[in-house]
Amino acid sequence: MRSTFSGFLAVLLLLTLCGCQTPEWRRAVAARPAMIRAIETEPAGNYYVGRRFYKSDFRFWGYVRSPRKPWSTAQLVMLNEHGLLAPDREKGKLGLDNGYEYRLEGYFSGDTVYEPASNRFYPEFVLQNYRLKSEEPGAIFRSSRALDPEERLIVKPY
Repeated sequence: MRSTFSGFLAVLLLLTLCGCQTPEWRRAVAARPAMIRAIETEPAGNYYVGRRFYKSDFRFWGYVRSPRKPWSTAQLVMLNEHGLLAPDREKGKLGLDNGYEYRLEGYFSGDTVYEPASNRFYPEFVLQNYRLKSEEPGAIFRSSRALDPEERLIVKPY
């Protein structure tokens, strides 16, 4: 009797855990090792990698990291566009490039910029040039909800 009950609990637990993971999450987990290997083999250089993180209520640009560094080290930045407009602003459609990955040329000014909707300060990145790397790069967030422009979620890449 006891082993039947234990078996029943094990099956119930397994079904519960399987129901918690979405196919989207499994795909992201499966693709993660390849993304980590690609990051590790990036050429060294004086550039950054940026991932657009558009939210309709916020004015930050997205996450910026150094080459060969994991996304968990990326900083959410305010973009200084005095010299060059951001790709979506240049095309006249804010958020058009949500989730896109770029190779960025520029620098951190050392200043922070206040973003009123989040009531936070973010580092300022001065954009000097950019090149689109991918319109469909690997997932850096645990859920695709993070990329929904209407979700008021500010999540850190993992």
